[in-house]
Amino acid sequence: MVEIVQDQRAKVSLTINGRVVGKYVEPRKLLSDFIREDLALTGTHIGCEHGVCGSCTILFNGSAVRSCLMFTVQADGSEIKTIEGLFENGKMSSLQEAFIESHGLQCGFCTPGILMSAYEILQSDTRPSKKEIKEILSGHLCRCTGYKGIIEAIEKALDRKSKE
Repeated sequence: MVEIVQDQRAKVSLTINGRVVGKYVEPRKLLSDFIREDLALTGTHIGCEHGVCGSCTILFNGSAVRSCLMFTVQADGSEIKTIEGLFENGKMSSLQEAFIESHGLQCGFCTPGILMSAYEILQSDTRPSKKEIKEILSGHLCRCTGYKGIIEAIEKALDRKSKE
């Protein structure tokens, strides 16, 4: 339960990228702003601030969500993974490597959000079809790539996962 203190800030405790964090925040502070401003995890990008572009996508208790549509107080007690959390032992994940190999990124602004949705796909036990991958990506706006390289990168990462 969120505790409100005298100056109207709320105490929030959550786990982000495996690290437990406790902070006092304004009750109306967006989770995207908290991640970027209070925790200095600037890989989570803010685009439209309406949940349309997908740039602010994170994993919230294992599910891809738009962090610009949540208040930080709603995340109290939760487990969050941001793009910074995809690094494995100081190295890029196989998903990130697949994006580089398949030219699945260009300017990179939308890439963190897309990677988080793709990571959610990789965590499931199902193998989505190309059509299903496109449906998942429909919540992300990319003006540079045309999505071909992004889809190829996700399929490549899924192939690698199936061989593990």
